[in-house]
This record gives sequence, structure tokens and C-alpha cells, in this order.
Amino acid sequence: MVLIGFLFIGAPVLAVLLYTLVQVRQIRQSYQPDGSVFEAGSVKLHYHLLSVPEKGKRAPVLVFLHGASGNAYDMKMAFLDALEGRHSLLFIDRPGLGFSSCGSPGSDLPAGQAEAIAGLLEALEIETAVVVGHSLGSAVTAALGLAAPERVKGLAFLAPVSHAWPGGVNWYYTVAAMPVIGALFCWTLTLPVGGLLAPRAMTNVFLPDPAPQDYADGIRLPLLFRPASFRANARQIAFLKPEIIRQSRSYAKLQQPALVVSGTHDTVVWPSIHCEGLLRDLPNAQLLMLDEAGHMPHHTHTEEIAKALSQLVRRVEDADAVETDGDGAGRPVNIA
Repeated sequence: MVLIGFLFIGAPVLAVLLYTLVQVRQIRQSYQPDGSVFEAGSVKLHYHLLSVPEKGKRAPVLVFLHGASGNAYDMKMAFLDALEGRHSLLFIDRPGLGFSSCGSPGSDLPAGQAEAIAGLLEALEIETAVVVGHSLGSAVTAALGLAAPERVKGLAFLAPVSHAWPGGVNWYYTVAAMPVIGALFCWTLTLPVGGLLAPRAMTNVFLPDPAPQDYADGIRLPLLFRPASFRANARQIAFLKPEIIRQSRSYAKLQQPALVVSGTHDTVVWPSIHCEGLLRDLPNAQLLMLDEAGHMPHHTHTEEIAKALSQLVRRVEDADAVETDGDGAGRPVNIA
């Protein structure tokens, strides 16, 4: 009976584990880091820095933080052509994703990631950072603005996750984040199933626009399905809501010029919760609402956002340009 039980249960699990090991090895051989690496405590951060020396040491640097299930290539693919040469650009793989390591458990939380990234900014001697976060990366953007206001002088939130939402997260993130069971889940199902479901997931996240044909290749999508990366991504998503509730109580401290960007057709995160929450809580926030845009506006409305980011840089360079309502209190302003 024991042998029969192993044949029906153990043998298939062993076969999938061997398949995963082979696939992970192939992914490592196919995709190699092509940026720089900085050790921030327990985390090794992989990043690309494209400087414009003639701008001067104190010129604002645009720092890009990708969302869940992504990596630095997502933001680089969207903004490099539009902004290269106009501003210095820093694209970062958040902990556990892309080619950055997972680090300690605190690195799963926005505050822990902000601490590591603040260390990178200090090491690179970036005195004026304008941090641009997409989706879950927006939660890290806010945390970074709270942790290092002396260095983070501007904030941009693209299709942001910033406030508590009703309900939870998809069940597979909850399972993958569990001790022991989560590791087994990721080592047996992530690679065989993830690749099959990825095309539909990309379609849904880009709606109502189509995903770029070269998107999966451009962001090195298989990197996500490595068990360690998928599990880190799952933990970051599963643990986010309690951290958002705590963090959002401090948003009034974010005095930096801020830009909030969303699409009217975003069905992944709700603008009515997150964008309106940021406009309510941040004293110096402006809104760019993109008609008929979905959750990936940096790919589908790049030029509009690039223009707005350049305007944000000018606001940072000249704080007097921030629009106020006459009594000194910040008022949300549409800039579309």
C-alpha cells in the first residue's frame, strides 16, 4: 500500500520538482544580470543608472519602481526612449524580483524595501530623487517618501495601490506566502502552470488596450516564475494590506510635490479608492486622469505621463511653482 501511495502521489510530485529544477537552471542560463548590484543590508539590489552628467549633481533623478509580478525592465521598457537624455534615470529591481535578492522577511514590506532603496540612493549620492512607482511600487514610493524626505523630493504614483481595499487578494498568493506549504506550492506548480496562464493575465492587466507584442520577452517574464521570486512576489502582495492601513495614517507628512496618474478603465486597482485617497491625504498632489486607460498606462500612454513627469521635475526644482488654493493648503489640480 505504501508503494502504491508513493506511485500515485510521490512520483508525480518528484517529477514536477525535477521539471522545476531543470527549468530554473535554463532560466538562469538564458537571463543574466546586465546592470549593477548594491548590497543594502540583507538585500542585493540590481539596478540600471543612466546619468546625464551635464545636468549637474543636484539635478533631480527619476527613480522607477515597478509593480507586482514585474521587474525593472517593465519601467525601463516604457520610459527609456521617452526620457533618456532629458533626465537622469534609475531603474531598480525591487527585492525578490528581477535580479534582486529576497533579503530578510522585512524586505517583503514597503517600509523594508524603502529602507534598502534609500541606502542605494545614498550610496549613489543622489541628492534629489523623484520616485515613480507603479501599482504595488506606489506603496513603496510612499514609504520611501516617508523614510527619506531629505533625499526624496518628488513622488509619482502610477495606477497606485496606496490605501486599504475591500476584500483580500487572489487565493494563490495567500497559499504561496504560507510557511512550508507555500514553498511546496511554488516548487511544484509555479513553473508548469504559470507559463500557461501568463498570456491571459497579461491581456487582463492591459485591458482595454492590447499588451505590446514583445512585452513578455522585454521584461524577461520567466524570471517571475522561479520559485523564490514567485514566492517573494506572493508574500509582498499577501502582506500588503495591513501595511497599507498602517502607512496611510502618515500620508499627511508627505509634503513633497506629487503626481497621481490613473486610467478611467483600470479594473485591477480602483481609482476611487487609491487615487482619491492620495489626492485627499497628500497636501501637494496633482492628478492626471487618462481617459480609457487601464492598469498599465506607462506603456499605453507613455508620452502623456513622460510630459507630466517632466512637469513634476520642474515643480521639484522650483517649489514655488506648486499650485495652492490661496491659504497655503494644497489642492488637487487636474493637469490633463
